[in-house]
Amino acid sequence: MAGTSRGEGRAGLLNGFAAYGMWGLVPLFWPLLKPAGAVEILAHRMVWSLVFVAAALAVVRRWAWAGELLRQPRRLGLVTVAAAVITINWGVYIWAVNSGHVVEASLGYFINPLVTIAMGVLILKERLRPVQWAAVGVAFAAVLVLTIAYGRPPWISLCLAFSFAVYGLVKKKVNLGGVESLTAETAIQFLPALGYLLWLSADGGSTFATEGAGHAALLASTGIVTALPLVCFGAAAIRVPLSTLGLLQYLAPVFQFLLGVLYFGEAMPPERWAGFALVWLALALLTGDALRTARRTARTLAAGTDVPGTTLTTTTADAVRKAESGTSGRGTPTAPEPSPLAKP
Repeated sequence: MAGTSRGEGRAGLLNGFAAYGMWGLVPLFWPLLKPAGAVEILAHRMVWSLVFVAAALAVVRRWAWAGELLRQPRRLGLVTVAAAVITINWGVYIWAVNSGHVVEASLGYFINPLVTIAMGVLILKERLRPVQWAAVGVAFAAVLVLTIAYGRPPWISLCLAFSFAVYGLVKKKVNLGGVESLTAETAIQFLPALGYLLWLSADGGSTFATEGAGHAALLASTGIVTALPLVCFGAAAIRVPLSTLGLLQYLAPVFQFLLGVLYFGEAMPPERWAGFALVWLALALLTGDALRTARRTARTLAAGTDVPGTTLTTTTADAVRKAESGTSGRGTPTAPEPSPLAKP
């Protein structure tokens, strides 16, 4: 049994590295789709993602959730909101990468956990620990420094971070699995996206049929590029602790940042380095505090006593139990959590 458990853990880590690695390296893919514009690429991504995930669900015959969702108008409405928000997230990211803003896009995924915390305080009325307040304060200072560095607010980063923070908040309410959620969201996106592609083709602006079979195949592969990392993420989420998955999520923006600087050659003057350094300091504070709190909570649960000076909610306790057992449960959004569809 121990050997099986270790094998499962290794498989989970490999799948986690694969998922976040693919999300981190995806800036190499979007430029291959030129001369298609960002909106055309986005529409193809919506259409082909539905084709891919629907085929996958048909193979495993996992459709019971769809009937339940259709009978619940409130959840269906939340899925529609999620589809709208992730459309903004995907579209901004594709445009940013193909317009030479890979570094600024990576910043959006660095600050996403901090934005999630801020939304937890403002919307869910959560209480922060002193270190978390310090991390939020440092992140706010980083945004000010980067605003000076760019000569404008880093709106690409902020749009990506806030759109996915809202998306994550909505998905918590919907409570669907990753592949099922993507299927429902792309089903809502499908008709508008297909309608746009048909109009674009009729107007003579489509590149799908005019740039050769290779280009068409690349556009069609946007469905695989979207869904495959999610499948790997799902395999990792049920095999490794949540705390490990939360740390792995930083691989994607690190890879994106390195690609932006080293491969795409984007400028990083000293003031931008200073802004990014403040963001990384805020994340270090946040992650260290989350790990310390998780260890204290786990010890407290094992001992059956209360943590001195802390309030342990049922949600947090469940999250720690699930994290220790390696399931995909979620805790409160005050700890850095893995972001399954956050990635572009």
